[in-house]
Amino acid sequence: MKYEYIVIEGAIGAGKTSLAELFAQDFNAELVLERFVDNNFLPKFYKDPEHYAFPLEMTFLTDRYQQLKDLLSKRDLFKNLVVADYFIDKCLIFSKNNLNPDEYALFKKVYDMISSYLPKPDLLIYLHKTPENLMKNIIKRGRSYEQNIELIYLGAIQENYITYLKQWESFPVLMVESDHLDFVNNREDYLKLRALTLQSYPVGITPIIF
Repeated sequence: MKYEYIVIEGAIGAGKTSLAELFAQDFNAELVLERFVDNNFLPKFYKDPEHYAFPLEMTFLTDRYQQLKDLLSKRDLFKNLVVADYFIDKCLIFSKNNLNPDEYALFKKVYDMISSYLPKPDLLIYLHKTPENLMKNIIKRGRSYEQNIELIYLGAIQENYITYLKQWESFPVLMVESDHLDFVNNREDYLKLRALTLQSYPVGITPIIF
């Protein structure tokens, strides 16, 4: 293993958590999962985005920061790898989409103050799917508060991710076309993704198409 901190990213329904769990089990890694189920504002946001967007984004930011800060300062001495199903910078990606300009400016000030204390990943794997396939996964997993998400929203989030990641020049980003991969049920597909973590990559985006 060439890396100490791997992040799996993607839009809603991309399969981030499933792949992170498989990697963590396979590599005996410390697993960091986003605690979205504890965010009471999330169901309210999907019902009334304009009213609940700012408290939603602020609670996500503070919780993600605290979780990463606590974990990375208390690393398991028997595990040399951390695998997370989110990157702290997703706070900026979602907030820019969900907040009005004044709210976003305030949010970014808070983000800039706290994010500098967190390490950046050694490798980020972005699972790219079409909005239609993201929607299929969302419907399949059956979270009631997600069922009203619209394709246009998923498309906007995906575009924001790609635009943001293209600006990164600090670590490698693998942009994996995953529409035709079923790494949960197909061992061969999983091994293709696993093999990616055993190689070295240049800083910036590397497209991966199987």
